[in-house]
Amino acid sequence: MTINDKTYPLDALSDNAKAQINNLRATDRLIEELELELAVARTARSSYAEALQGELDTMNTTLQ
Repeated sequence: MTINDKTYPLDALSDNAKAQINNLRATDRLIEELELELAVARTARSSYAEALQGELDTMNTTLQ
């Protein structure tokens, strides 16, 4: 296991250190999942904004 550019044998780590490594891995996975969800939300928001602009353009044409 390499931490801050220093390599440690896994069997030399304490149980607490191993637990913290597991916590880091779990939070890294969660961050990846949240980043994917954020990308989906940003894509949806962009589509909604485009649809709104199209609706407003239609209204402006109709009102003139």
